[in-house]
Amino acid sequence: MFSGRPRAVFTVLLVLVVLAAVTPFLPEYVCILLIQALIFGILAMGLDLLLGYTGLPSLGQAAYFGVGAYAVAILTTRYEFGFFPTVVLAILLSAAVAAIFGLIAIRAKGVYFLMLTLALAMVVWGLAWRWTSLTDGDNGITGIPRPELGFDLNSYINLFYFILFVFVLCLGALYVLVNSPFGRTLVGIREREERMQMLGYNVWLHKYLAFIFSGIFAGIAGVLWAYYKNFVTPDDLFIDVSVEALLMVALGGPATLVGATIGAGVIVFLRNYVSIYYSGWPYILGAMYIFTILYLPEGLMGIARRFRRRAETEKLDE
Repeated sequence: MFSGRPRAVFTVLLVLVVLAAVTPFLPEYVCILLIQALIFGILAMGLDLLLGYTGLPSLGQAAYFGVGAYAVAILTTRYEFGFFPTVVLAILLSAAVAAIFGLIAIRAKGVYFLMLTLALAMVVWGLAWRWTSLTDGDNGITGIPRPELGFDLNSYINLFYFILFVFVLCLGALYVLVNSPFGRTLVGIREREERMQMLGYNVWLHKYLAFIFSGIFAGIAGVLWAYYKNFVTPDDLFIDVSVEALLMVALGGPATLVGATIGAGVIVFLRNYVSIYYSGWPYILGAMYIFTILYLPEGLMGIARRFRRRAETEKLDE
């Protein structure tokens, strides 16, 4: 697990430094895929806080992701807001939507929670599709300008470094959060909710705050997605986004943070490469989800943990 292990933290930092060093020498297409992987990595890490640490599987992340993206599109193209006001308002809007939806969804448990988050997300998708005066419907909003921050973000290399910087900030913030008393309480709620209630913890409030934090990071990912693509459409709020985020967490390993990012990288690269040769990419996505649930319940990070445990057992036997 990423949290609480200094060696794992050092390894992650080393990988990020190496990634930053080699990216300028990679083809532009690979750089674009890395940008997408980092953006979806933020989305997946936010969901991991909810799924992995709190035990709440959600299919509503597309709503907060899309709200962040549409907020950027509307504020920059119609009202010519600057970068910082746009980002702050977009994140606040995503947090507000998550706060409203959380009041409804947190009341449910298990599959009912999952279906409620899906239904609420589809309401937002329907609004994006039908509220044409605001969202331009299925045409989407185009011409989103990239911000001027003292360097040219129209260069994919510069954009990559900018998004990598935001990714590191989000990873650091989530690392601190899950290792705080609040994060430890979430793990306790995931393991034995009734016991945490008996110990005097406000379980509902902790779950509700985790729900909002998850929506905030989804909104940050949506903001970056809008600036990266330069346009947004209702497809950015569709169920596919939520399902892929769920698979990214499951594939990489729940309650690991870094595992969610690894899962995001795998899904992004497979989606872009496999779809070139095979139009039935969703079938492969479904098969991957089934395989992961049946044979890799701890995800790819679980394989590393298995080898580590085996090595420790062999040392004890010696």
